[in-house]
Amino acid sequence: MAKPIVFFGELLIRLTAPGRELLMQSHGFDVHVGGAEANVAVGLAHLGHDTAMVSAVPDNALGRGAVSAIRAHNVDCSNVQARDGRMGLYFLAQGAGLRASEIVYDRLGSSFAHMNAADFDWDVLLRDAKMLHLSGITPALGPQSAEAALAAAKAAARMGIPISFDGNYRAMLWERWDSNPRAILSELIGHADILFGNHRDISLVLGQDFSGDGADRRREAALAAFGAFPALKLIASTARHLVSADHHQLSARVDMRDSFAQTADVDVTGIIDRIGAGDAFAAGVLHAHFAGANADIMAQTGLALTCLKHSLPGDASLFSQADIDAFVDGNLDVRR
Repeated sequence: MAKPIVFFGELLIRLTAPGRELLMQSHGFDVHVGGAEANVAVGLAHLGHDTAMVSAVPDNALGRGAVSAIRAHNVDCSNVQARDGRMGLYFLAQGAGLRASEIVYDRLGSSFAHMNAADFDWDVLLRDAKMLHLSGITPALGPQSAEAALAAAKAAARMGIPISFDGNYRAMLWERWDSNPRAILSELIGHADILFGNHRDISLVLGQDFSGDGADRRREAALAAFGAFPALKLIASTARHLVSADHHQLSARVDMRDSFAQTADVDVTGIIDRIGAGDAFAAGVLHAHFAGANADIMAQTGLALTCLKHSLPGDASLFSQADIDAFVDGNLDVRR
């Protein structure tokens, strides 16, 4: 049996105002299931990887529905616990034209946020794991979640299992409790082999600014991170320029200790849904990484998947290798 990639994080239900309306403008919502770590798991499952989710949901119809939605994408959910509590929610009003999108979180007191580090037996959960993927959203939920994320990272490091970490800094979540995001994120990144984050994320954890412009600044930040975190082998990031809510310019970058690759900008127009695009990028980079690709191919594959995600409603990438190949080849004709 292939070793699964293990993902630890909260499953969420997303409620989106229909037709790009404002929240509560009308009386209905479109419903999607996601969560930063689950989105990467789904994206990689669609690319043929064995993925497994570790989480907790309430023992009610919402929790069971969320698990069923993720399991439908061939993600192993056997280690998603059903517990007391409530389902984490978030509400989205999608932007249009020159109006930005808006997210409202409603996840305080969720079943997942109430879990303790002792509720997860990582020696068992990671026994056959190929990699552990975490994000900075889990520790931002509160002190219990922060301890749980750190326990997972420490167990994986002790067991010799590579760790992929996506910074995913969410100021609104960190500011709700007496947190120290720099210290907590630094400890987590200290265990990671792969970091998804840009120069701003690195500036936050290292407490220093980087003076260059564009690619030079990103390389300066990457080298500083490599110097501060000896276990780190790869840093991947995107750059986004917003022309309007429907027109973004995207590029991707992969930094390694002795090399790097930077893509050209791609104009992404006619955007359907940008939520989860960063998770799609992570899935693309990891997909190429597991295939032994070089920095250039990892950046191109991540960029392909993140651009494609903008065409799809919902939180997760549902694309195959054939879709990636068609994007890279510039083939927009109907595939028959």
